[in-house]
Amino acid sequence: MSITKSNAINTLLIAGLLFAALCAHVLSEPFIITMATKIAIFAIAGIGLNLALGYGGLVSFGHAAFFGIGGYVCGILASHARNFEPLTTWPFEFSGTTSMLVIWPIAIFVSSLLALLIGAISLRTTGVYFIMITLAFAQMIFYFAISWPTYGGEDGLPTYVRNSFPGVNTLNPIEYFLICFVLLLITLILCSIIVNSRFGLALQAARQNVRRVTSVGIDVYKVKLVAFVISGGITGLAGALYTDLNRFVSPSVLSWHTSGEIMIFVILGGVAHLFGPLAGAALFIVLEFVLGGFTEYWQMWLGALLLLVVLYAPKGLMGALNASWRSHG
Repeated sequence: MSITKSNAINTLLIAGLLFAALCAHVLSEPFIITMATKIAIFAIAGIGLNLALGYGGLVSFGHAAFFGIGGYVCGILASHARNFEPLTTWPFEFSGTTSMLVIWPIAIFVSSLLALLIGAISLRTTGVYFIMITLAFAQMIFYFAISWPTYGGEDGLPTYVRNSFPGVNTLNPIEYFLICFVLLLITLILCSIIVNSRFGLALQAARQNVRRVTSVGIDVYKVKLVAFVISGGITGLAGALYTDLNRFVSPSVLSWHTSGEIMIFVILGGVAHLFGPLAGAALFIVLEFVLGGFTEYWQMWLGALLLLVVLYAPKGLMGALNASWRSHG
């Protein structure tokens, strides 16, 4: 019965996001549609982190690296395509592209490759050392982006126009939202399959008891590394979508603040809850909009809320909703 209730809450959450965007379209409120699009994109990034953090116990403070790299892949490919300049990567030379169907796989691949390199080193540590080494890698990439004048350096890289998708006007807010919404659904389905697979069960078991999992012949290092790579690829896709939303990418998406925000989405929504990042991203964006209208120090109130969640609702918003539903059931 609890599974049915949980599914009902998940359905209401995803349907509510779609309903809000469609209502905003009918009422000609593009700003609300943009907010809904941001929620969908940040939810994808949160789902990526949640796979590593919630199900694998990997407290990564460097996921901004994958988010930012995905964003820069999108911006760089679009920039070269629009300037008719070949993109040279020794020993290859190829033109850029404005096709989302080409950009997304490349962003996922590059972000996954970066996650493989970072994870291969970082996963040899545990605890606070793992947190610090992932943060260090992300900061290295952040400072590299600042000192990379070819692609704007500290000023960032504008793309001016959104990239293309077959049969869709991506500059139309509702159409771009629907693209992000469908990708959010695909990401949720993919992560559900992963979490409930033998691999996902091994990952969750390794989070709880490494020694016991190792004793039955499972290589915990490889399991966590694969999860970290998948996590990085998903977060990289979100970064590419975010660059297209803003038509601009800058080193700020690589900063530790971005890593912190993605982690807040997961904690607010509920660690190890599949729909937790969506709930957390929605709450974060709504609070930013509402509290930001009252004070420029809205982050202080967000911090207070986060403290209350950690103290009194450690399973996040989704955990609290499920518990409340059961108590009234």
